[in-house]
Amino acid sequence: MHSKHFLITSTLFYLFCVQTVFASFLDYPVHSSYWTNEYDRHFKKYSKRYFGPAFDWQWFKAQAIAESGLNDDAESHVGARGLMQIMPDTFDEISKQNPHFSEVGSPHWNIAAGIYYDRTLYKKFEKASAQDKLYMTFASYNAGYGRILNASKRTASKEKVWGEIEPLLPSETRSYVRRIRELMGDH
Repeated sequence: MHSKHFLITSTLFYLFCVQTVFASFLDYPVHSSYWTNEYDRHFKKYSKRYFGPAFDWQWFKAQAIAESGLNDDAESHVGARGLMQIMPDTFDEISKQNPHFSEVGSPHWNIAAGIYYDRTLYKKFEKASAQDKLYMTFASYNAGYGRILNASKRTASKEKVWGEIEPLLPSETRSYVRRIRELMGDH
């Protein structure tokens, strides 16, 4: 009886902790003071440069939160680095087009490179609404453009529609885009 009670108590405690972590994430949207504003000037500057002055720069801050939790020292198990979790090889390719992007580990240049890369992906989705292009850009950033392109070829419509492509993507990618959308209050 004691071990059964312990198991039930342990399970309930675990579920409470998981629910609390998930709920706390949702309690802190991108504009919350929970997230540092230390890098906002870079998100604003490069969002304006690559997406225009009317574009909401907070989408890219939300992306950085999803990528690294705004940890500028973050490094993934595969070697992606910084706030935007840029792979060193990807940063090197981006730097060929932007020689002034000096160091992948610099928060300034990491953000610049991430948003620049977002723009190159965004431009590839010609036959889609602006919002769907953005979701597919984030999905491509996470899973690779080829995977999103292949999924889009399996849909019936010629126009790229996020709602048709999303179910064909890996759960990690769907969760990644959903997390960015939730941070922005776009459910």
